[in-house]
Amino acid sequence: MRRRVWLTLGAVVLGGGGVTYAVASPSADPGATGRAKRPVKVYALALKGAAADRQDLARTDTSQFSMLGVSWTGATTRLHGTAQVRTRSTATGEWSAWRDLELNVDPLEKPGRRVRGASEPLWVGSSNGVQVQVVRKNGTTTALPKGLEVNLVDPGVVTDAEAKAPGSEPAAFVAEGSPDATSSSTPADPVSPSDGTTVTPTDGQTATSPAPAPTDTTTSTATPTDSDSASASASATASPSPTRPTAPPSTVPEPPIVDRAGWGADESISPQAPEYNADVKAVFVHHTDGANDYSCADSPSIVRSIYAYHVQVEGWKDIGYNFLVDKCGTLFEGRKGGVDLPVLGAHTYGWNREAAGIAVLGDYTTTSASNAALASIARLAAWKLGQYGADPAGTTQLTAGATQKNYFSTSFTAGSAYTFQRISGHRDGYNTQCPGNSLYPQLPTIRAWAAGPVQGLKVTSLGGATASGSTYYTKGAITAHWKATTPGSLIKSFQLLVDGKTVATTSGTATSVGATLPLGSHTIAVRAVHQSGKTATSSALNVVAETTAPTFTTTPQLSLRAGTVNTSAVPVTLGWKATDDKALQSVKLLSPTTATFNPTTTSSSRTAKSGTATTWSMRAYDYAGNYRTSSPAYTPVILQESSAAKTGTWTSRSSTSYLGGKSYSSASKGADLSWTFTGRSAAWVVSRASSSGQAYVYVDGTKVATVDLKSATTLYRQAIWTKSWSSSAKHTIKIVVVGTSGRPTVTTDGLVYIK
Repeated sequence: MRRRVWLTLGAVVLGGGGVTYAVASPSADPGATGRAKRPVKVYALALKGAAADRQDLARTDTSQFSMLGVSWTGATTRLHGTAQVRTRSTATGEWSAWRDLELNVDPLEKPGRRVRGASEPLWVGSSNGVQVQVVRKNGTTTALPKGLEVNLVDPGVVTDAEAKAPGSEPAAFVAEGSPDATSSSTPADPVSPSDGTTVTPTDGQTATSPAPAPTDTTTSTATPTDSDSASASASATASPSPTRPTAPPSTVPEPPIVDRAGWGADESISPQAPEYNADVKAVFVHHTDGANDYSCADSPSIVRSIYAYHVQVEGWKDIGYNFLVDKCGTLFEGRKGGVDLPVLGAHTYGWNREAAGIAVLGDYTTTSASNAALASIARLAAWKLGQYGADPAGTTQLTAGATQKNYFSTSFTAGSAYTFQRISGHRDGYNTQCPGNSLYPQLPTIRAWAAGPVQGLKVTSLGGATASGSTYYTKGAITAHWKATTPGSLIKSFQLLVDGKTVATTSGTATSVGATLPLGSHTIAVRAVHQSGKTATSSALNVVAETTAPTFTTTPQLSLRAGTVNTSAVPVTLGWKATDDKALQSVKLLSPTTATFNPTTTSSSRTAKSGTATTWSMRAYDYAGNYRTSSPAYTPVILQESSAAKTGTWTSRSSTSYLGGKSYSSASKGADLSWTFTGRSAAWVVSRASSSGQAYVYVDGTKVATVDLKSATTLYRQAIWTKSWSSSAKHTIKIVVVGTSGRPTVTTDGLVYIK
């Protein structure tokens, strides 16, 4: 459904002091009662200068306006030179820099006697002062046109939203009778065509005669066939008809379009009936020129201003474009007659008979159009062309309505057929830079979006699943996430495919959808259905759904390791082995501290507090998210040397550097200490120095090692020898002094075991 604002405007012409206002006022719409509205106003200020090469308007205070342009007498006359303007902002009071007006405007093929030559209108925002200079082109002898004036458009306030907007109140008006003011061109009367339309006169006037088309000289003898007129001469294509045709259905949905009432069109200033072409073979893309920093809330005002400029300044029968779109992507109905009908417009000289025109608000010479605007153009073009079975990405034959050259110097002869893209730029048909050097390269994107299939479709992630290499693993529930470069407004739906079959369908604006997979191996893909019906499918992902948890083939075990021993930090090694039937992802230590290990790691150096039973909880995860936890508990125990059975001579030493503050020392060969305990790992703790000797280590009566305690630096509480078993059992460790020559002393600081 198109948004509608039920507002109509009536025409009143106010003349005073040389400034002519064409005023559009709210009608008797009952909803308008009590609204604070301001009518649309168009007025003109004459340029001064006797010379044929320059005319100016000094800085002049004016009433509030937001759009302006320069016009002159004679629709067939060209202005060879430059027209520049400066304006004063009502918000800041500052004057802008000089800005050029676009003068290379498409002419009407059969302009009426009241049609004026004019620049493109320029949106400048709310202003209350203007300065103008028009200079003849260097090297030319052609005089500036007669009747030069600057035309100012105040879009007024016609909706409740605009009435509440800041700056909606008018600024001070130029004083009546100001010497800088002059009468504007008389607005078209309601029964006499203002753009060359031949009608049956109702006021005793005769119908207008066809006028020659403009060229690079002041006049031309060319006889064009495409015009904003009901009396265009015959061409190779059928002439437009005033009879309202039946709207054909389209192959794609109609996009939302703000109708003329919605943007506040004053229908009284363009009373002539619309004319219709036979069909729409192509869509020409334009830009309107002017600032790009407008607020999209101002878009209705901009459209209203362009309408007033085309009709009340240039003398056209209606706004020239069939449609307009702002940078936020809002589409507006342009020329009246029905958005779903092939209305004859006045947008692309020589090619209006078989095409529709859409203009983007703003200047896209150096700035690219927004994706929102491109998407709306694509939707509109697809819909209009879809009414006539045309592929937006294809080409068509258009019959020239005028003999001319386009921007690329391609020559066209009136009555001959030429190949055009279904979606073309203004410059493809006429010698203009429009739609701008930045928007024109975006036309292929518009064509691709309009025609389909969906571009750039890719699954970006799979929620509920984790990838290992090129395969994803899940317990079953997944959420597929995707992206596409084609805007969602052009996409009918997305489908989630599992093993090539649709298991879920969602809207064209969605970016994810979920599903639950049965156990086993699958392929996952996303299919996008374009509004045209064309489909695109992403690359498939391999996904395995499984619920089998990993296993610990070796339960987490704690064993003593070499290092410095403290009662609060006994050096230990945590060891384990885990496996999974599909793919092990990681093993995590959950307590007494936390750590995460890769699937190939099977041990980690840690410390443990002595005398305290500590749970070492570990959890093994697979890529599907299944897991298994193992939580054994271990207690490191410190046995002091005084608790050992001893033979030979041992001397007790005291120091805070020893475990428990004491140690045993012996230089007596054969002296021994032995500890008996029940555990799964043991470590002999000693003090070391450069004079330390050697000792034999016996385990359960068997000599297993000779340990040298010598060290370049003095060290205390060193676990120098360790032994671990697969399970806890009773063991006896005996230390025997070797009596090493020159350094026989052995100092023992106890034994640590894990139970």
